[in-house]
Amino acid sequence: MKYLNEILGIKYPIIQGGMANIATGEFAAACSNAGALGIIASGAMDAESMEREIRICRSLTDKPFGVNLMLMNEHTPELAQLVAREKVPVLTTGAGNPGKYMDLWKEAGIKVIPVSSSVTLARRLVREGADAIIAEGCESGGHVGDMTTMALTPQMVDGVDVPVIAAGGIAGGRQMAAAFALGACGVQVGTCLLVSKECPIHENYKQALLKAKDNSTVVTGRSVQAPVRILKNRMSREYIKQEMAGADKETLERFTLGSLRKAVFEGDVHEGSLMAGQVCGQLKEIRPAADIIKDLYEDALARMKSMGSEAGRI
Repeated sequence: MKYLNEILGIKYPIIQGGMANIATGEFAAACSNAGALGIIASGAMDAESMEREIRICRSLTDKPFGVNLMLMNEHTPELAQLVAREKVPVLTTGAGNPGKYMDLWKEAGIKVIPVSSSVTLARRLVREGADAIIAEGCESGGHVGDMTTMALTPQMVDGVDVPVIAAGGIAGGRQMAAAFALGACGVQVGTCLLVSKECPIHENYKQALLKAKDNSTVVTGRSVQAPVRILKNRMSREYIKQEMAGADKETLERFTLGSLRKAVFEGDVHEGSLMAGQVCGQLKEIRPAADIIKDLYEDALARMKSMGSEAGRI
C-alpha cells in the first residue's frame, strides 16, 4: 500500500481538514510548511475571495496544498473553474456530488478526494473519477454522518479500489496508528489543529476547547437531517429544545444563522457554533501547528512499533 505522503508528495500522511471560516490560505500554508497537506476551505466564498486565499497560500509556501469545495455553495460553478485554472494540486469535496466537474479537474491534473460517510456514495464517487476517499466518521466536528470511524474505515477500504484516508476522532498517535491498522493510507485531522498558534479562530474558542471534556460535544440537527457536532453551550441547548418541540429545518436554520462566525471571529462561546470533534477532551495546550503534526506522526510510529513488539505476548 502506498501511504498518503507518497501519493501527495508531502512529508507526513496527514491532511488538515477543510474547516469553513477557519482554514484560510495563511493557515493552510502553515500546515503545508509543517509537513501535512494544508487545505483552504471555500465555505460560502465566492471565486474572488478564493482566488485571494490561493494567492496568499502560494506566497507563503512552496509545498503542495489543497482546496475544499462545499458543493452546496451557490458559487460552485465559478469555484470549480477557478481551481482548474489555478491547477490546485489537490481538491477535497463535500456536501454534494462533484461528478460533473471531474473531467475539468482531471484535465488540470488535480487529484480529487471527496469526503464520504457512506460506502455506497464512495463507490459512485470512485466510478466518477475520485482518486481517493476521505472516510469521515461521526466523531468529527461540524457536519457528520452516522457511522463511527472505527466501523466506517475498514468497510470503506474493502468497498473501494482507491486509497482511503480516515477522518474523525483522530488527535493523537494511538488514533492515527489505529487508522493505519484499519487499512487507511493516511488521516485527516481538524479539531486538534484548532488549538494551534496559527489557527485564526478567536482565543475564546481555543480556551473553550482546552476546557472541554470527553462528553463536551453534542450533535444538533439530526431531526431535520442536518447533523452538526459542536461544543455544548447555551445556543446548543436552545437549539435542541426547539428540535424537541418539533421546529422545522427552516426555523432551525434561521436560529443558527451566522453562529459559526460568532464563534470564530467574535469569540462568542455562548451563542456561537463552536464546531469540534469528540477528541476535544484530549486537547491540553496551544502549540505550533508544526509541533502538533510532527508529534502526531511520530507518536503513531512509536505506537505501531510498540504493538509489533507486543504482538508475541498476546
